[in-house]
Amino acid sequence: MFSRNSQYDRLMKTLENSLKFDQSDPAKFRLHVLSHYYKYGWKPTTEAFGVGKSTLYDWKRRYEQSKRKLLSLVPKKTRPKKVRQMTTDWRIVQFIHEFRKQHGNIGREKIKIFLDLYVAELKIASISCRTISKVIKRRNLFFDPITKPKRKNKFSRERTKKSPKVDQPGFIEVDCVILYINNIRHNFVCCIDIYSKFAHVKKVKTISSLQAKLAFHEFEKLSPHKVHTIQTDNGSEFFKTFHQYLEEQKIKHQFIYPRSPKINGVVERFNRTIQEEFINRNDEIYFDSEAFQVKLTKYLNWYNTKRPHMALNYLSPMQFIQSNFPESGCL
Repeated sequence: MFSRNSQYDRLMKTLENSLKFDQSDPAKFRLHVLSHYYKYGWKPTTEAFGVGKSTLYDWKRRYEQSKRKLLSLVPKKTRPKKVRQMTTDWRIVQFIHEFRKQHGNIGREKIKIFLDLYVAELKIASISCRTISKVIKRRNLFFDPITKPKRKNKFSRERTKKSPKVDQPGFIEVDCVILYINNIRHNFVCCIDIYSKFAHVKKVKTISSLQAKLAFHEFEKLSPHKVHTIQTDNGSEFFKTFHQYLEEQKIKHQFIYPRSPKINGVVERFNRTIQEEFINRNDEIYFDSEAFQVKLTKYLNWYNTKRPHMALNYLSPMQFIQSNFPESGCL
């Protein structure tokens, strides 16, 4: 039993030493240098690797004395065993403790003024502002927790953690797309009904709550169904004028959580579709904004009336609406 434990300990120690060597790049370099030395001698080695002769022989001596154990090439720690420690008069530490406890998290420069008066009465040497900071940090002299002020909004946001599951039209996802083409910024506001996939895109000069409202207003005029819910991210363009308009129209407005674009997955996928199928394929965006707008209108009409969608059993949005909601008033 004793011999088995000894063999196990030796094996584990060997594995540990191998791991230390594998994790040490300097040790690998030293082994490479020594291999070159044993093959070509000290002069070619020092010229090839830029290592001094004394350093080379020092590595060689340690390596051979250890019976060529790889662990001997791992650099030893240069940190001294005994390091200097800051020693501060206990009365000064007590003064800083009581002063911050009484006056809160007051800064070191202000503490320094009162501390100099205190040590003058005791006739002892004062300390610098930097040392005051070290005393505060090392002794954790923080008595008032630092709280970050929460962002205040005029309204409470209703947020959702999951992608919506709907069984009828009227639930809309809205998002803004910003593209840089030839270092020129182009802004788009995209709206899509997540059930019928009926969509609309408006190219705007700036991303603002007013432009978002106008884009959605155009979508309302074109949509065959009345909108009852809108889901957006937390961009500033969906506050103020946009949100106020939704409240006036009694349309529910819900937000997704930050850094959770999957919750807005339908409009995010539509953003990619409009970019790949239309924006990237039309050069008018470079030189003729009016012609680009005309082509965008034609594309959206084709997208909503003729383009098949796999999610709609390869029907277009309008064909899907006609077959499932014949009572729609806008058909």
